[in-house]
Amino acid sequence: MDKEKMKLYWKKNLGYLMILLVIWFVVSYAFGILFVDQLNSIRIAGFKLGFWFAQQGSIYTFVVLIFVYVRLMNKLDKEYDVHED
Repeated sequence: MDKEKMKLYWKKNLGYLMILLVIWFVVSYAFGILFVDQLNSIRIAGFKLGFWFAQQGSIYTFVVLIFVYVRLMNKLDKEYDVHED
């Protein structure tokens, strides 16, 4: 792979990482700490939504983001022909 393709590959990879980390930050920090009072006015299955995000939501979101990242990277690897088969 030439240097220009490698730069594009890493640029896209870092773009994916930044987007996913921003999502995780918003869910874990903003929803779990900053907006907890507003979210606590909503109840799901008897639990306040702000409490749920602080206790469980960020963990579930992180696990989902791992699977999203794997899928995105597999697609990117095939696009730039650096996949392992």
